[in-house]
Amino acid sequence: MNSKVSSVIKAGIILTLTMMIPVIMLKCASLSAYAAELSDEQAVKEVFDAAYYASHNPDVVIARGDSTDALLKHYMESGLREGRSASANFNPRAYRARYADLDAAFGDDWIRYVKHYVNYGKAENRDASPMPQTASAGNSGSAEEYTCLGSYTTKYKDGVPRSVNVGIAAAGINGVKVAPGAEFSFTNTIPARTVENGYQEATVFVNKEKVKGLGGGICQVSSTLYACMKTVGLAATERHPHSLPVDYLPEGWDATISGQSVDLKFVNTYSTPLMIAAQADHGRLTVSLYLKN
Repeated sequence: MNSKVSSVIKAGIILTLTMMIPVIMLKCASLSAYAAELSDEQAVKEVFDAAYYASHNPDVVIARGDSTDALLKHYMESGLREGRSASANFNPRAYRARYADLDAAFGDDWIRYVKHYVNYGKAENRDASPMPQTASAGNSGSAEEYTCLGSYTTKYKDGVPRSVNVGIAAAGINGVKVAPGAEFSFTNTIPARTVENGYQEATVFVNKEKVKGLGGGICQVSSTLYACMKTVGLAATERHPHSLPVDYLPEGWDATISGQSVDLKFVNTYSTPLMIAAQADHGRLTVSLYLKN
């Protein structure tokens, strides 16, 4: 090959590359712009299934209605932070628990998990589907199939580590159904108390002293459930009081849990399934019991 032909070929290659670079840069710029411009609501809409959310959260349907706008608003205001599943393909806490790199990068900034999945995770075949339920009962059913037996509400301070733990535990028991004659265990139903599951350090009671412990605050959920049980006349098969008074319930209405040895349990004495609904929403924790019609 003479030098003249070689020069022509080189010139052609350089020209081709020069023409390709702007196209590649334009595509990259477009993707970056899309990621930057995607609002919180737009990102959530990408993973949100209103029908799924309604069927798995009858307490929300009863409180907010079943319109897509109302359900979406609830998820953005509370459901995402509480760890509720937006669809059969997306649960923020499950996504965080499966990928240490995301946990390290995003911490408790839950909307960033949504945006990451929409912009990158889904294309990378990352799994954001809900974790399998630890309870033997299922977590489905529509609001129309159940009658509310009673509810109880307690208050907590929002925006602190303890409130995160309250939200995790509430989401863990929400929608759980207990078959007739079956025994419910609070400890075996909520997510294991680990950092990977999102729990944080907060105040706990140990031998009549206040100390820091992982998951502090989850006993408010078990206690609020117990208070609801008392209002509807459902007896506990296991229940233990705190070693110190709590400020969110009257004396004798609380129920502490600790490890695997101290639990809150009850047996469904009804002839149809019993469903628990729990919602932690900006400092208000409500637990309700529903009986299948």
